[in-house]
Amino acid sequence: MSEKSKTAMQDSQDKNRLKTKLTRRQTLGLGAAALASGALGAASTARAQMMDHSGHNMHGSHAGHGMGGHGRGGMKKAMVRGKPGVYSYPRGNPFYARSVDNWDGWEPGQPGKHYTPVVVPNGATLPYKIVDGVKVFHMVVEEFVHEFAPGLKAIVWGYNRQFSGPVIEAVEGDRIRIYVTNKLNTKTSVHWHGLLLPSGMDGVGGLSQRKIRPGETYKYEWTLNQYGTFMYHSHTDTMTQEGMGLVGMFVVHPRKETEKRPDRDFVLLLGEYDIRPGTYRPDPNVFSGYNTLTFNGNCFPGTEPLVAKYGDKVRIRIGNLSAMNHHPVHLHGHAFEIVETDGGIIPPERRHPETSVLVSVGQTRAVEFVADNPGDWAMHCHMTHHTMNQMGHGIPNTIGIDSRKLDQQMASLLPAYMTMGKTGMGEMAKHSAHMQMPENSIPMMGMQGPKDYIAMGGLFTVFKVRQDITSYEDPGWYNDPEGTVATVASRHDLRRDGIKV
Repeated sequence: MSEKSKTAMQDSQDKNRLKTKLTRRQTLGLGAAALASGALGAASTARAQMMDHSGHNMHGSHAGHGMGGHGRGGMKKAMVRGKPGVYSYPRGNPFYARSVDNWDGWEPGQPGKHYTPVVVPNGATLPYKIVDGVKVFHMVVEEFVHEFAPGLKAIVWGYNRQFSGPVIEAVEGDRIRIYVTNKLNTKTSVHWHGLLLPSGMDGVGGLSQRKIRPGETYKYEWTLNQYGTFMYHSHTDTMTQEGMGLVGMFVVHPRKETEKRPDRDFVLLLGEYDIRPGTYRPDPNVFSGYNTLTFNGNCFPGTEPLVAKYGDKVRIRIGNLSAMNHHPVHLHGHAFEIVETDGGIIPPERRHPETSVLVSVGQTRAVEFVADNPGDWAMHCHMTHHTMNQMGHGIPNTIGIDSRKLDQQMASLLPAYMTMGKTGMGEMAKHSAHMQMPENSIPMMGMQGPKDYIAMGGLFTVFKVRQDITSYEDPGWYNDPEGTVATVASRHDLRRDGIKV
């Protein structure tokens, strides 16, 4: 059996195991929702029939309202006015990031020769081939099972069975052709977020193009006339389709070097999903309280570290296609400059040092710095609830409660009983290994670190800088030089410095 067949079989088995079971209450709720929807629809129809349409000459359609409604012969085609012109590259905005003045006739950009390939923790770049001087990519939109972290899986939608989608990497001046095959049972389209291209290639379903129907393969093609950090995502039923995972990053390198290339060029896409314990699909209908927050589709402790050698020039490109939340991403141990947005390059005279970068919904930011401080450094969103996994709400606040008497009484009924949350959430994560967890759920935070339990989750990863490595494989935990680790103060230390405790 081929690897592809094995993968398809495993995916089918996983999806069968992960099928959501509806409780009686949920079923009744869905029934009530359906009845409510039907009632609203009937009321809407009744109101529409009572409206005075005189003077609109609509013949039973909504055409007078520009809605492309149904005429007597079926769906009425929207009128397209004017004559088609000839496309020309947009040139009027001085903020567009460009290293050359024309974008025709260039050879396809090659890794090593024209750019340093990006590094995608927990992911990969989209492969391509060159046909008659054109870079040809192929993306397949489909449903599959993704593991966010050990113990947490869900049935998601994605491109080429990657979640988030593979990074598309190219060079300014490349002619690119991207085929998109739709294997979902619904229509879709792909928008190339932040890229300058002909209107008909922009990917907004219904506006820029007809939507890609199930089983169809569409072709997008244009010449890249800018460089920078961009994204791509569905632009059909975007709340649902982005909420199910149809998102990815798009990196375009400059044709001519504008500055020294980075040694490590990382790409991270921020995301948020709602996967309740015991369920197996993200719920895209929620509008707050997302409980699964991700770097490149993975939440800590399932995130891969970012590894650099001491002295490396490092670029980290961060995009945010979360549904609702902005993310201030904070890096420990280093300061950096914000050098790029999805709109273009920030001029050097406007840059300033930071240790956190706010990446709002729909934005990208690129930061650069030198990895000059060896160690294991945390990198995470600084919104504290965003460093938790499957965090619940409405939990009783037991902080500060003395529960010893209650615990003793309960122990006679439940020997393993322990009131949780008295000193915060960290103890709950640590003790979860000894507790029975709900189906398809993981501790809200953490894993055992080199010195203690790391009480973090969600949008958290580790940036590892080493002086003595020859490759970029995970080097394991940092071995601190003697005298550089915080320790318990000795009595001698306290006496010497006059500290009374």
